[in-house]
Amino acid sequence: MTEILPITENSLKRAKTLILKGETVAFPTETVYGLGANAYNTVAVNKIFEVKGRPNDNPLIVHVHKDFDISALVAEVPDYAKILAKKFLPGPLTMVYKSKGTVSPAVSCGLDTLAVRIPSHEGAQKFLKYLDLPIAAPSANISKHISPTSAEHVLADLDGKIDLILDGGVCTGGIESTVLDCTGEIPVVLRSGLISKEMVQETVGACGEYVYREGGVARSPGMRYKHYAPTCRTEMFEPDEYKNALALYDAELEKGVKVCILCDGDGKELIGDRKFIFLGSTPKEMAANLYAKLREGEKTSELLIVISPKERGGVMAGVMNRLTKACGKRYES
Repeated sequence: MTEILPITENSLKRAKTLILKGETVAFPTETVYGLGANAYNTVAVNKIFEVKGRPNDNPLIVHVHKDFDISALVAEVPDYAKILAKKFLPGPLTMVYKSKGTVSPAVSCGLDTLAVRIPSHEGAQKFLKYLDLPIAAPSANISKHISPTSAEHVLADLDGKIDLILDGGVCTGGIESTVLDCTGEIPVVLRSGLISKEMVQETVGACGEYVYREGGVARSPGMRYKHYAPTCRTEMFEPDEYKNALALYDAELEKGVKVCILCDGDGKELIGDRKFIFLGSTPKEMAANLYAKLREGEKTSELLIVISPKERGGVMAGVMNRLTKACGKRYES
C-alpha cells in the first residue's frame, strides 16, 4: 500500500528510513515529481529502473540540496558552469560533469559523466537536506508514460510499487529540467527545459545544442523517441494543418470514437464547438499545464488530436520537445 504524506518531520523520518534501507521514495520538485533512491547504493538505484520499467541504458540525474558540496561527486566544474549555477540554481537546470565515480555506476549507465541538479522546490530541499545524500531520481511514473506533476499522478502510476509519496502540491514548472553538458569548452543543451538555450547564451555568451540520433548512446534522460506518452491514440498537426485536424476529428467522431483536441489559444479560436482541452496562452502556462492536460486527455478520449502551438523557441523548445515525443514524433528546434 502506497502512502501519500505531507512533508513533515515525521514523513521525512519515514522517507529517510526507507532510503537508507535501499527503497525508493517519490518527492516533489518545481518541475515534476521524482522517484528517488540513494545514489551510492547500486541495489537501490537498480530498483528505480525496476519500479519504472525503465531501460537501464537511460541515465539518471542526481539531486542534491543547495549546500551540498558537489566536488565530492564531480571532477571539475568549469568557470561558465559556476556562472550558470550562480544565476539559475537552485532551479530547473541540470548540469553534466565528469564524474569522480563516487556514486553507483548504475546512475550514469556506464558513462563517465554525472548529471547533477539542485531543485528549488522547498519540499525537495527539505527532503534532500534531511537525507544529506545524493539522490538519483528520474520522474516518478511508469517509463514512457506522462510525467507526474502531482502526488495523485504518481499514485496513479506507482500505487503498490513504492511505499511513500511525499506530497508537495502541484509542480509549478511542469516540464523536466534543462540538461546542459558542461564537460566541454562551452555548455551544450542535451534536453530543453525552462532554462532556455537563449537564457544560457545571454549568461555565458555561447551555448551549443546536441541532436540525439536514433540508435546512439543517450547522454541525457528524455532522449528516447517515444516518451511522455498518453495511453490513448494521438495524432499531431502543425498550426497551419488545423483543417486536416478538424477533418480527422469529424471523421472519427462519426465512427463513434471519443475524440478531443488539445490546443493553445490560437487553436481554440479555430475549432468551433468541438470538444477541446486548453493547453494555455503563454509558454509558461503551456509548460506548467502540459502533463496534466495530457493525462486529462487520456482519461476522456480514445483519440487525442494535438494542434501544436504557433510559438516556438525559448521555453517552447522544451514544450515542443515533450509534446512531439508524447505523440511519437521528433521535434527539431
